Amino acid sequence: MSILARSIFLSLMSLALFFGFLEHFAPEDFPYTFERLHIFLFNLCSGGTIILFHTEQKKNFSPKVITFACLAVTYAVLAFLHLYIPAILLSVLLAFIVESVRIRRFALFPTDFFKPTIPIAEKFNQASLLCLSIGLFISSLVILNNEYLHWVSYKKLTLNTFFLGFSFPVSLITFSVIFGLMKNEDNGLSRSLKEFGFWGINLGVIIFFIFILFEKLVAQLFVTTILLGTVLMIFLLYGHLGIKAQQKNFLSSGIGFLLYTALTGILYIIMEFFPEMYTRDNIRFLLSLHSFASLYGWNLSGLAIICRYHDFPLKLHSRGVIIFHWIVVIILAPLGKYYLAFAVLATVSYIAMLSVIFFNKGNGEYKNN
Repeated sequence: MSILARSIFLSLMSLALFFGFLEHFAPEDFPYTFERLHIFLFNLCSGGTIILFHTEQKKNFSPKVITFACLAVTYAVLAFLHLYIPAILLSVLLAFIVESVRIRRFALFPTDFFKPTIPIAEKFNQASLLCLSIGLFISSLVILNNEYLHWVSYKKLTLNTFFLGFSFPVSLITFSVIFGLMKNEDNGLSRSLKEFGFWGINLGVIIFFIFILFEKLVAQLFVTTILLGTVLMIFLLYGHLGIKAQQKNFLSSGIGFLLYTALTGILYIIMEFFPEMYTRDNIRFLLSLHSFASLYGWNLSGLAIICRYHDFPLKLHSRGVIIFHWIVVIILAPLGKYYLAFAVLATVSYIAMLSVIFFNKGNGEYKNN
């Protein structure tokens, strides 16, 4: 990926974190929700574009990827400003762009999911694209329902809640990278565990989202526990089969962030059973821990690897960068939700960390970059 492209992603991801803090420092009567820019600039604009770039497997951005990136930023601004009619149209157009990339790389129908000979990394890649296109299309239906038609009414079916679903395609492409960096062993057990990981993650999240809409707390707790076990299994499998390379350090750290988000998610569900614990301050703090670890811990780990995919090994101290990453995401960013000084410190530290990962020279770096 070119230096210009990495600079653009650095800017988008930094702005995303910045907008994540503004919600709590804006006036109470401010009519717009910065949370949408926080989510969209990272998951849809940065994540969606990187997913398409990774799928096309080209050295530079194609016109289709550039178009998606520009339209995604426009969509984020329109959704932020509550300009829903043009946002709906752009959402459908973005979905068609994603599907055109998916069909060109794979096929119209995702029959590869059911073929044991297809690498799990390829399955996760296609699942990521399919999830992104379906999410974009359904988001237009959610906007139509919530803002105009009001056909369906669920407490949890809010735009902001649904928009969080754009994190899932980024999560899936990270799993694709992880499984792509595993050794291809003919061991039947290893193959079975990989297949279980693919179906466990995909079906688990879909079922979990349905239980969220219908507010089934016990079912949510059960499915989340299964997801935690599945992620832990993938973590152990990657530790055993993962190719020994610098990327493994960053991706193992990323899975650590994912386990952390699973635990905080379970804690959030448990707190809903106890009204004395389910207070606004407790929930606000727990959700900040959960969301920062998910977006800027787990998801960032995969996106950063893709951005420097052909450049590894990078000339940096992996352990130091990873420790700094955890400090920024787990300590500084959550505190930034409450204190302006920490918000500034988290943003500056985050930009510094991304700069090191994105711009430190790699031994395999393209000479014309």
